[in-house]
Amino acid sequence: MMLRFRMVEAALNHRAVEVKAPGARPSDYFGEKVFGRNVMRKYLDKPTYEALLNTMDNGTPLSSELADSVAAGMRQWALDNGADHYTHWFQPLTGSTAEKHDSFSDPDGKGMVIETFSGKVLAQQEPDASSFPNGGIRNTFEARGYSAWDPTSPAFIVDTTLCIPTVFISYTGEALDYKVPLLRSISAVDKAATEVCRYFDKSVNSVHTYLGWEQEFFLVDESLWAARPDLMLTGRTLMGHESAKNQQLEDHYFGAIPARVINFMKELEYESHKLGIPLKTRHNEVAPNQFEVAPVYEEANLANDHNQLLMTIMDKIARHHNFRVLLHEKPFKGINGSGKHNNWSLGTDTGVNLFGPGKTASENLQFITFLVNVMAAVYRHNGLLKAAIMSATNAHRLGANEAPPAIISTFLGTQISSVLDKLERSKGDNTIRFDAKSVLKMSGVAQIPSILLDNTDRNRTSPFAFTGNRFEFRAVGASDNCAEAIITLCSATAQQLTLFKQEVDAKIESGIKKEKAIYEVLKRLIKECKNIHFDGNGYSDEWKEEAARRGLDCETSAPLLFDRYLTPETIKMFAEVGVYNKVEIEARTEVKWETYTKKIQIEARVLGDITMNHILPVASKYESILLDKAYKMKELGLKFESDLELIRNIQKSSATLQKLVTDMVEARKVANRIEDQRQRAIAYHDTVAGYLDDIRTLIDNLEEVIDDQLWPLPKYRELLFIK
Repeated sequence: MMLRFRMVEAALNHRAVEVKAPGARPSDYFGEKVFGRNVMRKYLDKPTYEALLNTMDNGTPLSSELADSVAAGMRQWALDNGADHYTHWFQPLTGSTAEKHDSFSDPDGKGMVIETFSGKVLAQQEPDASSFPNGGIRNTFEARGYSAWDPTSPAFIVDTTLCIPTVFISYTGEALDYKVPLLRSISAVDKAATEVCRYFDKSVNSVHTYLGWEQEFFLVDESLWAARPDLMLTGRTLMGHESAKNQQLEDHYFGAIPARVINFMKELEYESHKLGIPLKTRHNEVAPNQFEVAPVYEEANLANDHNQLLMTIMDKIARHHNFRVLLHEKPFKGINGSGKHNNWSLGTDTGVNLFGPGKTASENLQFITFLVNVMAAVYRHNGLLKAAIMSATNAHRLGANEAPPAIISTFLGTQISSVLDKLERSKGDNTIRFDAKSVLKMSGVAQIPSILLDNTDRNRTSPFAFTGNRFEFRAVGASDNCAEAIITLCSATAQQLTLFKQEVDAKIESGIKKEKAIYEVLKRLIKECKNIHFDGNGYSDEWKEEAARRGLDCETSAPLLFDRYLTPETIKMFAEVGVYNKVEIEARTEVKWETYTKKIQIEARVLGDITMNHILPVASKYESILLDKAYKMKELGLKFESDLELIRNIQKSSATLQKLVTDMVEARKVANRIEDQRQRAIAYHDTVAGYLDDIRTLIDNLEEVIDDQLWPLPKYRELLFIK
C-alpha cells in the first residue's frame, strides 16, 4: 500500500510543459515541419517544382535528374530546420511504423565531412525484408526489400530527423506494407467511381477518397503504469476488480478536461499542427481517463499517414506529462473500450460529395447510386470487412460497452430508409426527393435558436453507419492502422461500382434509356442487399438471432474470421481491382494468424508470471496472518469460524490458480508444437485464451478479500482517476 501511495505521489509531481509562445496562433506555425507546397516553391527551382506537383497530382514519374534536384532542395530545407539525419518512414505489417536513421554527413576524403543527400537515396533504400512480418514471402537468407518514396505524402521533420514517407516491397515485388495496397485501392475506387459519375456529369475526371479518423485512447499515470507488468507488456490489465465508481454516473463524457490532460493535449495539438496534422476536436470520452482527438478530413493516404504519425508522437508527448498512452482496444474490464472511427467519403474533382444528397433529381439519383452500391459492397463482403478490423485486441472490445457488435450491418436512418423502400416498390415516377432539414424549436425557451435536424440520426451500435454525408466505420480498433479497413472498403466498392456500370451499360445497349437502366439496377440491388440494412439496437440478443437468419457473418473467433481473406470471392475481388494478388493475400493472412498467436502467448506468459510471483505469494502471506490470528483467538477461547472460512476460500482459490496456470502452460506447449499457423492460432483461441478469463476471475476475487496494504499492484480505483 505504501508503495502505491508513493507512486501516486510521484504522479502528482508532474512538470508543466510550455508548448508555444503566448498568443501564437496555429496559422503561425501550422505545417512548419512539413516539406509542403509552400516550402517546395521556396526551395525548388520552377521546373523542378512544377514537375514534382505533376507527380503528386497526376502520378507522372520523376526523372533521376529531377529527383536529384528535389533531394537537394529537401536537404537544404531539412538542414535549415535543424535536421541532421534522414529516414525512409514506412508502415510494415507490424501495425506500427518503421525507420532507420542515416546521417546527412559523409566523409569528404580530406578528414572532414559534407552534407549529402541524392535523388537516389531519396527515392529508394533497402531495409531487411526478412526481419519484418512477411507471411513467408521472404526467408532469412532472402532478405532484400525496398522502400520507395511516396511523393503524394509530404516529407516532415521529427526532432532532428527528416522523415520521408515510403512504400515497402519485397525483392520479388510483393507489397510488405499497408501503403502500397492503400494506394492501389484508392486508385481502383477512383477509376470505378469516375466512370459511374460520368452518367451524371461528363466533366468529372477523378474521384478522391477522404478519411476523417477519431482517435480514442486512455491516459494513466506513468508511475502506476510502471507498477503493472500487464499494462507494460500487453497494453491492458489482465486482472483487476472493477472500481466501485467507474462510468456508471456518465459524468466523464464531454466533462471538463482535467488540467494535466489539457496540458498534454495542448502540446499534442501544437506538435501535430507543426507536422501538418489538422487536429480539430478534443474531449473526454465515456470511460474515466478516456479521451479523444480528431482532425478535419483529408485525402485518405495522407490522413492515414497522419494517424500513424500521431500515435507515435502522442506516446512521446505523454511522457513529458508523466502519462502513458494506452491504445489497446480494451485496457480495462467493465468500462468502454477504445475505437478509431473511420469516417469515409468519396468526392469528385468538381467538388461534389458523392455521399451527400443533392438539390436536383440528377444529383439525388447520383447520391442514391453511390449509397446503394456501397451497401451492396458491404453486404457481399460483410465477413471480409469484419476480418479487416478483427484482432486479438479488438476482439475484447466489439459488442461490449457501446462498441459496435461483431456483426457488420449498415444504419441509414428513417428518411433515407423510406426513400429506398419507395424506390424499390415504385413502378412509375422514380424521382428521388429528400426533405430539407427540418427545424426543431425549443418550446418555452425563446432565447435558444432553432436547431436544424439532419436527415439521419446516429446509431452508436452500428458498426457501419451512414451519418448524413459519409459512412462511419465504427468497428475499427484504436490501435489499428486505418489502412486495413479503408483498403477493404475501397476495394469492395470499386468492384461493385464496376459491376454496376457493366449491368447498366448492358441495359443501355439493349435500348433502355440511361436513367431507367440506372433505376432498374438500383431496385435490384436494394432488394438484394436489404439484409445488411439494420437501424435497430445492435446490442440486443434478438439482433444476433436475426442477423444469423439474414445470412450475415456472425463468427466471433478471430482466427476463423481471417479465413474470409482466402475465399474464392475475396481473392477474385482483390485481383479484379488490382489491390492484392493471391500471394500477397495468403502472406497477410499468415501474418494475421501469427500475430494473433503471439499476442495471446504474451498475455498468457505475463499472467502466469504475475500469478505465481505476485498474487500467490501475497495470498499465502495474508493466509498466514489469518492463521496466526485464528490460532490466537482459539487460545483465548474466542470464535474464529469466519476467519477459517476466509482461509479456506483463499486456500481453494490459490490451489485452483496454481492448477490453472499449470494447465495453461501445458496448453501453450501443445499449441506451440503445431506447425500450421492457422491451426496454431485456432488452438490458442480455443484452448489458451479461455484460461486468461478463468485466472482473472480468481485473482479479482482474491483482490476483494486480501488486505489492501498487502495487494502488490495498483488497483482500478487508482489507475482510472487522474489526480
